Amino acid sequence: MDDAIIYLVPVGRERFELYSEPRDDSVPDGAAQPHPFWRRSIHALHERWRQSVQAARHADPQAGRLARARDWAVRRTAETLSEQRTLWALRHSRRASLVHPADRSPDECAAARDRVLAHARAHHGRWLVVDAVILAATGVFVIVPGPNILAYYFAFRLVGHYFSWRGARQALVGTAWQLRAEPALTELGRLADLPRDARASRVDAIAAGLNLPRLAAFFDRTAVPAR
Repeated sequence: MDDAIIYLVPVGRERFELYSEPRDDSVPDGAAQPHPFWRRSIHALHERWRQSVQAARHADPQAGRLARARDWAVRRTAETLSEQRTLWALRHSRRASLVHPADRSPDECAAARDRVLAHARAHHGRWLVVDAVILAATGVFVIVPGPNILAYYFAFRLVGHYFSWRGARQALVGTAWQLRAEPALTELGRLADLPRDARASRVDAIAAGLNLPRLAAFFDRTAVPAR
């Protein structure tokens, strides 16, 4: 497996997040192919979830309160799963590169990385247990006609937290890290304290320069103040 490239993104005063661009979800040549039954099952679950997300994003604003709450939960989960993909990418990584702000020493950046990972391991471990219990309880809704959106919601939360927990654990105890300074991340950190409108064009330019097309959206979601 190729080395994972992880960016230590400064998103506020002494606040950092780990970021990477998602890889192609296709199975690499030579990799072990999943059993056809599991491949079909995962594909079917993914398709149902994708349809649920699309429906939630185009929901009727006049829908009832329960439907609006359900649609909000689905949209929020989709956003959260997207943000967790950096940890997912670390699940099987024995080696990784940490690209960090050039104005920070390697020791400072390694410590910041480990704080983020330790927090993620504890956070996702707790929610893994909670969502497993709730998912088991949603089985009572199988008698309701139509897709069990509640079960899909907690199933994806469960899988997401499990992958994230595994990624954080692997990155802390099983990954050999190389560190590389990046001046553009130093500038990005200085922009975190600016209002969103004032920093937008420069953040876009930095993301383009790093060849990370999704970085600007991630930075807007995590940096403060987000206005």
